[in-house]
Amino acid sequence: MADRACAPCDSNIQVLEHERVKALMCELQTDWMLSDDSASITRRYSFKGFARSVYLSNLCVWLADQEGHHPDIAFGWGYCQVTLTTHDINGLSENDFIWAAKLDKLTWHT
Repeated sequence: MADRACAPCDSNIQVLEHERVKALMCELQTDWMLSDDSASITRRYSFKGFARSVYLSNLCVWLADQEGHHPDIAFGWGYCQVTLTTHDINGLSENDFIWAAKLDKLTWHT
């Protein structure tokens, strides 16, 4: 999945069905969590200190710019949390999983 590119959002994009979401979750690192309403996925990274949290946030911004995707990023001392949803449809699309897989590939050693 990390080798695919996020597709531009258009009127044809639809919220993924729960069974497809469950299947795609299996392709990501196990730290990704599905929200109770199945509308987003979140991964929280823990670090000792502040700098690595900022570095990961910056990596997320770079990846978002490359893919035209817009994650929600929160960070502070010792953590960076990334939440993905496709805002245009208020739910998950394949783009969210493509972006998450790309981040997994870039952060495999964290």
